[in-house]
Amino acid sequence: MTRQLPAHPFSTPRDLFRYAITRFNTEQLFFGHGSSNALDEAAYLILHTLKLPLETLDPFLDAHLLPEEVAAILEVIERRATDRVPAAYITHEAWLGSYRFYVDERVIVPRSFIAELIPEFFAPWISAPEAVTNILELCTGSGCLPIMLADAFPNAHISTTDISKDALDVAFRNVADYDLEDRITLIESDLYTNVPDKKYDLIVANPPYVNNGSMGQLPREYLHEPQIALAGGDDGMDLVRKIVAGAAQRLTEKGLLIVEVGNERTFAEAAFPDLELTWVTTSEGDDMVFLITAEQLKQH
Repeated sequence: MTRQLPAHPFSTPRDLFRYAITRFNTEQLFFGHGSSNALDEAAYLILHTLKLPLETLDPFLDAHLLPEEVAAILEVIERRATDRVPAAYITHEAWLGSYRFYVDERVIVPRSFIAELIPEFFAPWISAPEAVTNILELCTGSGCLPIMLADAFPNAHISTTDISKDALDVAFRNVADYDLEDRITLIESDLYTNVPDKKYDLIVANPPYVNNGSMGQLPREYLHEPQIALAGGDDGMDLVRKIVAGAAQRLTEKGLLIVEVGNERTFAEAAFPDLELTWVTTSEGDDMVFLITAEQLKQH
């Protein structure tokens, strides 16, 4: 239901742009679901609400808005500032690089350091992307990573799993949007449980990995997301341990396991003291994503 908003003397996007930035900064919002600051988030939400090109604010700053357009933007600003709803849930879209995905509260907002590595084919560990024919992706959520993997590895079929049927419904919508139904198989599964008994060149996972201590300190924005997609247990490694344990028997001889663990490198290294994890460089450094070879796993 639309809330009752007080009257405001706003008539242009410039007025609302300034107002939104002030509101967002006053409320000390957390920006971790796409935008990194109040200015960018305000511009995105205003342009999206007005159905204008997302990269083109300046030509419209002083356009005269209709009363119903002002009201719609104010409602969006209040949802973001007062209710702390992530922008992606307001607009029902999220971006990873140049890829746009549909999202709603059934999935976490797509964000992954693995997404940075896919366009480079996980180089130098994969030297022949065209030779990769089977990929398994675990904990898919919105289906963003398998869609990107399908583009990067044109000869690969991607099997992807999630324990949540709701999440898979969102993933199916995104897979269909990219016309990839013939290359991506969605499986309702608790990790490997319902996965076909076959070998994969690559297993990729961005599982829940937030440890219990950190779960209690998450910004309010994260409380809108499904907690099952965030919580990783006492040390954040509950699912990561299972993923590593089951990977050896499912990887080809030269296969790779790639797992994202966010800020939990210390816990990951403690969980696998006998494995030499290779930490892959991302935009946030060398602490977010680790790699293990099939050879290492078999020896382990």
